[in-house]
Amino acid sequence: MAQLTYREAIRAGLEEALQSNPETFIMGEDVGAYGGSYAVTKGFMEEYGEERIIDTPIAESGFVGTGIGAAIAGMSPIVEIMTINFSLLAMDQIVHIAAKARYMSGGQISVPIVIRTVSGGGNMLAATHSQSLEAWYARVPGLKVVTPSNAADALGLLRTAVADPNPVMYVEHSLLYGSRSEVPDEHYTIPFGSARVARGGTDVSIIAYLRMVPVALQAAELLEEDGIDAEVIDLRSLLPLDTQTFIDSVHKTNRAVVVEETWEFGGFAGEIIAQINEKAFDSLDGPALRVGGVNVPTPYSRPLELLTIPTPEMVADKVRSLF
Repeated sequence: MAQLTYREAIRAGLEEALQSNPETFIMGEDVGAYGGSYAVTKGFMEEYGEERIIDTPIAESGFVGTGIGAAIAGMSPIVEIMTINFSLLAMDQIVHIAAKARYMSGGQISVPIVIRTVSGGGNMLAATHSQSLEAWYARVPGLKVVTPSNAADALGLLRTAVADPNPVMYVEHSLLYGSRSEVPDEHYTIPFGSARVARGGTDVSIIAYLRMVPVALQAAELLEEDGIDAEVIDLRSLLPLDTQTFIDSVHKTNRAVVVEETWEFGGFAGEIIAQINEKAFDSLDGPALRVGGVNVPTPYSRPLELLTIPTPEMVADKVRSLF
């Protein structure tokens, strides 16, 4: 086992892809000379050259479309959109072209593209740079949406994404890059649609993804002081979604709280709760509840911004309301 940061794990996965396949290239804003907005691709341009590490203009629809075309032509592009907020400028390319090409061609066209992007708030980047929009893409058939919460998952899921013949939205969180976890030395992959029991427990199931997983784990520690044994489920991917793991957990614990960073109204947590109500209703000792972001544009002010994002204390309070 090696201790790697989230950033180091993603970097290792990208290097593997570049070294193993000459048809792989990385393109996006500031991925080359600048070394990546979050330093993930630092030094790549010097090592792999400008033909494989391509700095693009600020034109998301253009360079995402270029990546999709390259994938259709047989290459293996990894396209970085600096933040998921900017993906809206390429949504037509992602939703109407990448996601539907295989279906509309009767299986004749594959689009093996990985779109890396960064989600979440907490960086004082204001309303248009701090959103969590990954659940929007999880509603689109033909896409795969993965959400690693730690270094080991980041590497294992990235390997799976690179090998997939279909378009993958690989969503990172800006506040996780410095977090460390143990990563196996031997080669491994993690299949999409395979949730992880991040912490075992018997009294309540806390279901989360991306940065809300460490938040849920901290909440579980707070609840332990009250004698409440919380199980934490890390979804790992939103599409495909591993329903069985969290349903099995709810059958065991009889209570559920779903946590996500995006706005609570209309969030992905509502889908999780619907699945629980349909498949585990008779096991519930109370309503399945959710904790989400406040339904406001993200403030620039740090004290105000922090009030809009779920905290361990907020999650613990919501769990306590079930007892």
